[in-house]
Amino acid sequence: MKQTVPTSVTTTIDLIRHGEPVGGKKYRGQIDDPLSEKGWRQMREAVADHCPWDSIISSSLSRCSAFAEELAQRHQRPLSLDARLMEIGFGEWEGATASELLEQQADILMKFWSDPVNNTPPGAETLTAFRDRVIAAWNEILTTHANQHVLLVGHAGMMRMIIRHVLDMPLDKMFRIQVGNASITRIQVDGLGEEALPRLLFHDGRLFTDV
Repeated sequence: MKQTVPTSVTTTIDLIRHGEPVGGKKYRGQIDDPLSEKGWRQMREAVADHCPWDSIISSSLSRCSAFAEELAQRHQRPLSLDARLMEIGFGEWEGATASELLEQQADILMKFWSDPVNNTPPGAETLTAFRDRVIAAWNEILTTHANQHVLLVGHAGMMRMIIRHVLDMPLDKMFRIQVGNASITRIQVDGLGEEALPRLLFHDGRLFTDV
């Protein structure tokens, strides 16, 4: 029998990645680097004067939470921080660049790129554990903020994991999704619970005046 998806509840979630952090591009993971001046500019330009959201939820790491706090205060929106939305922990790789790892641990890095599920970096969080905490937060947000328009301020890995979940992609293919600094992704979810229908409306975009 064909299931009927309740459409009386429509929840819209916008996800925005943090801007450039101090220290440039590297396997940062859960190192709590703040935004650089360029990173602040990227975030502010990404949303401009728009604030269509009912609530703002952010990773607890400062490269996300500092901008979320500024935005929430400026537009008088409720803000909550959720540590489950933090970036994946890269263990011994945290702080290293891809070039450095290619010189020092090329075999391990190449195995991780080809099969990240079964080749966890030394001391790092497994991809399945990362999935479980991020999707638990996602499902809770959909329940507690049903029928709202919510902004999640987070990380490339967090956004990849949620997009992968929405599109029902294999876990080991999530790193194929490109996520730029301060880019915005919009997901609409019709209905609640197991019968909910999620849809990716746009990815790696910006806000416009008709939002």
